[in-house]
Amino acid sequence: MADDLEGDEYALSTPPSVQRRTSKIGIVGAGAVGSTMAYAALMRGAARTVALLDVNRAKVDAEVLDLSHGIQFMSMAEVVGSDDVSVMADCDIVMFTAGAKQKPGQSRLDLAEATISLVSKVLPGVVEVAPHAVYVMVTNPVDVVTYAALKISGLPPSQLFGSGTVLDSSRLRYLIARHTGVAVQNVHAYVAGEHGDSELPLWSSATIGAVPILDWEGTGGNGALTREVRDAIAREVVESAYRIIEGKGATNYAIALAGSRIIEAVLKDERRVLPVSSLLDGYLGMSDVCLSVPTIVGSAGVTERLEVPMSSDEVLGMRRSAEAVRSVARRFGF
Repeated sequence: MADDLEGDEYALSTPPSVQRRTSKIGIVGAGAVGSTMAYAALMRGAARTVALLDVNRAKVDAEVLDLSHGIQFMSMAEVVGSDDVSVMADCDIVMFTAGAKQKPGQSRLDLAEATISLVSKVLPGVVEVAPHAVYVMVTNPVDVVTYAALKISGLPPSQLFGSGTVLDSSRLRYLIARHTGVAVQNVHAYVAGEHGDSELPLWSSATIGAVPILDWEGTGGNGALTREVRDAIAREVVESAYRIIEGKGATNYAIALAGSRIIEAVLKDERRVLPVSSLLDGYLGMSDVCLSVPTIVGSAGVTERLEVPMSSDEVLGMRRSAEAVRSVARRFGF
């Protein structure tokens, strides 16, 4: 009994300052994507603190206030925001969503110049106050921006990467599930390459349950995934963002949820396989370019890039995608 009492007394006398460090998410940009990503992360209980940074102080203050008023209805957290970079201090992960807004009919690559200029102005200051954070570039064109951000920041390729085709892969799985009548959670398929017009589904490695998609013959009255059906699905994956932008001006809900999945993979050290955009080095003969491939993501950022089975056409498509991204990066001196 004496031992128990001594143990209790010791516990009560432990200095309050000796506490477990809580996680902090930083989001650069309080626009449609950034504010929705903050909301999604809060709803999923991803971190104890969410910090917003935006040049528009009135906008960021309003977003912080609005989000804070809803804390009662979600996991306990604190929301802070400012136009001063110090608000990003000691973040565990930083999601960079600020950038030029994509206009209807405008390709992601067309956005490169304005967005790279913004990254060059903002990113170094954030890295200075949060040098150990994992950085995830979300701003389009994400592959070019990620490559430029690596050069601008000097961070190692494991610590900074792009959201890549995580959202595109979700769109692909949704469309496959809708066609086959199978739960989307049982569809396993990736979009690889550029997050943009040259991206491609990796049909060779895609499965429904344990059944290769190329062998899927349909069930319950739902047809097989013929070449024509697969081509139509691939086109819709690419074009869906343009349709959303034309209709409402921006994509925000799905990319925010995709971003939350990346956040959780990092903060929880899940070592989850996600098709993020990172600097390739000898991947299927491709180097010195940021592209999306299935990659293990954890607390250290990106680690192994998985060389999944690809057909000769898919490898050729990846190399075309690499050249498209590389040519734009060179255009802007990277």
